[in-house]
Amino acid sequence: MGSIWLVSLIFVGISMLVSMQLKGKFARYSKIPLYTGLTGKQVAEKMLKENGIYDVTVTSSNGFLSDHYNPANKTVNLSPDVYNGISVAAAAVAAHECGHAVQHATAYKWLAMRSKLVPVVQFSSSIIQFVLIGGILLIKVFPALLLAGIALFALTTLFSVITLPVEFDASKRALAWLQHTNVTNSQEYPMAKDALKWAAMTYVVAAVASIVTLAQYILIYATNSRRE
Repeated sequence: MGSIWLVSLIFVGISMLVSMQLKGKFARYSKIPLYTGLTGKQVAEKMLKENGIYDVTVTSSNGFLSDHYNPANKTVNLSPDVYNGISVAAAAVAAHECGHAVQHATAYKWLAMRSKLVPVVQFSSSIIQFVLIGGILLIKVFPALLLAGIALFALTTLFSVITLPVEFDASKRALAWLQHTNVTNSQEYPMAKDALKWAAMTYVVAAVASIVTLAQYILIYATNSRRE
């Protein structure tokens, strides 16, 4: 149990460092005006239109870096700094979120898989900690509880892993479009690419942490089974 907490603390530390780097990059690139003068909202609407998508709405949502695409109601939700921003960072984030809308419109298989897992993961996330802790405490008398916790955790790990191609592909689509349409010039494009790279790193860290933690829970269960 101690090793799990140690690994968790290590990855929490790594996650914090990556998050700090991402926020620093966003703050830096938010101060660099986009030469086209387009706001994040205009960038998003332009990308959607040029990809033949007319049933997705671009809206403003509360929160810092709370940007996301909602496939349920087909909305690209941009944080105020991105929605109203006229910067390299705003353009990069807006285009990335529209990348998800393009994935949805083209039936990108990894996005479809992730969407199907959302309700399951939401349920498992609400009880998983209780099941895992109970499973470890009762492993001698009720090992099946830990096994159930491992199964639930495996679902969240699968979700984290599937998220990787979804996020990387959305950034790839965004960057290709930003470059092809000259929304960003030759000086701005590398900055947009750098910002999205660090955003993707947050998902990589989360996925690796989940895989390592899952492996540790499996090892605990296997070790207990061998002793019986």
